[in-house]
Amino acid sequence: MSEEKHIETIARGVCVKDGKVLLCQAKGATSTYLPGGHIEFGETGAEALVREVKEETGLDSRAGKLKGVVENSFLQHGERHCEINLVYALEIDDAPVVAQEAWIGFKWCALSELEAANVLPRDMLDFIR
Repeated sequence: MSEEKHIETIARGVCVKDGKVLLCQAKGATSTYLPGGHIEFGETGAEALVREVKEETGLDSRAGKLKGVVENSFLQHGERHCEINLVYALEIDDAPVVAQEAWIGFKWCALSELEAANVLPRDMLDFIR
């Protein structure tokens, strides 16, 4: 019996400081993405983003204005995934950003080096620049 297919709804944040944007990267991956995560039932996108940032970094944050929406469909381990990303402005407290989960890492990427960072989905670049 196959697993039921669904579209994931994800909140992502664009945090830019001193000409750099905060990016997340799965350990061993060659691509990066904006921090955030799945919206749970009963949460707003902004609430989910703040919760996910706290879980993943231990830091307090504030979700700002909704910048836009990015639809994405991709293959992961041979399986089709579909998601809708709500992209918000994001402010994070001034502190080192250290991953609280073993499978991810965070880095500040200069806006001038975004192409080399391989940000996925590529449409996110429109909201970062």
